Order: sequence, then C-alpha cells, then structure tokens
Amino acid sequence: MRKIAQNALWLTLLVLCALPMASARPLSAQQKSLRVYISVDMEGITGVVNAAQLSPGEFEYEKFRRLMTAEANACIEGAFQAGATQITVSDSHGNGLSLLPEELNPRAKLIRSWPRPLAMVEGIQAGYDALILIGYHASIGTPGAVRAHTMSSKRFYGMRLNGQHASEAMLSAAVAGHFGVPVVMVTGDDKTVEEVKRTIDEKIVGVAVKRAIGYHAAENMSPQAARVLITAATKQALQQLPAFKPYVLAKPVKIEIAFKNMLNAEILSLLPGIERVDGSTIRFTGKDAVEAMRFVEFVGQYSNAD
Repeated sequence: MRKIAQNALWLTLLVLCALPMASARPLSAQQKSLRVYISVDMEGITGVVNAAQLSPGEFEYEKFRRLMTAEANACIEGAFQAGATQITVSDSHGNGLSLLPEELNPRAKLIRSWPRPLAMVEGIQAGYDALILIGYHASIGTPGAVRAHTMSSKRFYGMRLNGQHASEAMLSAAVAGHFGVPVVMVTGDDKTVEEVKRTIDEKIVGVAVKRAIGYHAAENMSPQAARVLITAATKQALQQLPAFKPYVLAKPVKIEIAFKNMLNAEILSLLPGIERVDGSTIRFTGKDAVEAMRFVEFVGQYSNAD
C-alpha cells in the first residue's frame, strides 16, 4: 500500500508540473485595470419623493441613508463582477455626509463633505475608466420630475452650459469628459434617465427605479428589486465600455447661472470676468469644463439663499 501511495504522489506531482505556467502568473499580469468612479446623489434613490427623506432631522432621512448606501453597494457589486480593480464613491448629496461609511463595501474608497473643486466628481482627475451616476435627478424646470433642480434648489433658478440647459448629470459628465472619462450608466426616475440619454449620450445604460408623477410624487420600485437591476446594469455597462465616448465640451466653456435672489447676480457682477446677463443671471467664461465647474462650486457654496 505504501508503494501505491508513493506512486500516486509522484503521478500527482508530474501532472501539476505539466500544467501551463501561465496559471501561476500574478493577477495583475492577467487582467487589465478597470477603474470606476461612482457619484451618488439621493433624490433619485427609489422611494425618495420629498424633503422627508432628504435632510438630517427629517422624518425618514436615516432610513433613506441606508437605502442610498445599499444602492451604492449594489453598483459596487456589479462593478466588481465586471472586473473593477479600483472603485471610488462620491457622496454627492446635501452636506456630502449621507452615505454610511460603515455600511459601504470596504473595498471602495469614499469621498465626503464639501467644498470640493470638482464638486460631484471630485477625484476623477486621478484617472478612471468609467463614471456611473447613482440616484441622480432631472434638471431644474423639468416638468413632472421628482425634486428637479440643478446644484441648488434654494439658490438657483436655472443654469446653462455652453448655451444648453444644464443638469447635474451634464455638469458631472462634462468634467469627467475633460479627463477622458465617459458616463456609462445612470439611475433615477424615468425623467432623469430620458434627459441624460437625450442630452449626453443615448448609449448610456439607464435604470429607472421609479416613475415620476410629479415634483413630490412617484411610483417606486421596491428597494430590493432596484438593487438587483442596478447590479446587473452596472456589470452590463462596464462590459460594454468601449462603446462609450467622453462628453467633451467645446472650449472656452460658458456657464450661465440664474439666481432666485437677484442680489447674488448684482454682487457677483462686480467681479472682473463676470457678465450680468439680466437682473437675475450672470455669465462666466472658463477656459475649460474644470474652470467652469470650480466657479459653479464656489457660487453654490457661498451665494445667498435668502
């Protein structure tokens, strides 16, 4: 029996030695890196319909922080299934402190709080292959869309980017495009998905987790069903990465901001390089999307909301 066992051991060693050496290569030598940036807002999370879910101290805020984090995790899971090697998540809602760090997938890095020079996509300049927008909402003035606004519902009445009515998705896409990063996927209500595909790239994979009924009403998918769809769509979008192109603006980049408080336009127009278009609107011309976004971030943080 001992001799049989010895023969079996030698046979096993011979088989192992005959296997292709490629199987022993380090993982980094076998796979191309896939770096994914995920920007997460809250208004487009399933179940969100009004202020009760959106701000600290409100009736359902703590519950929806968990649901927001769960949708981010569903996206992260899909990205890893697609072969992601690096994932950064941006908390892009409100005070930038809505995602729960202790519940976020520990393999992802998290950017929190404000101000940030590149706002909802700060850090994307470090080098990424794809941008995904989770929980986004439609631009200000979009009829029937849930919580439609652009950057600040308290301060801004409207925004235009190179003459085109702008959404937060468009601003994020423009900054990402400056660094060669395409938007590959968006989630939110059906109005948001339609707007992003129409204004940025029709190839973008869209997941409508709710059907908008009005500014404060929607028919919502269950959180569990939404997360299943988000994971599958993320994997699909990243597997089709070569089909997407960055959203690149012509330079220089003109940004127009219309304020709800005319005093903001009056004060900002005192600065050199800022043109007052009308009583409520100013225009700033940046050399590129990054400079334009830095201006928007400054104005959004420090203009008067009263």
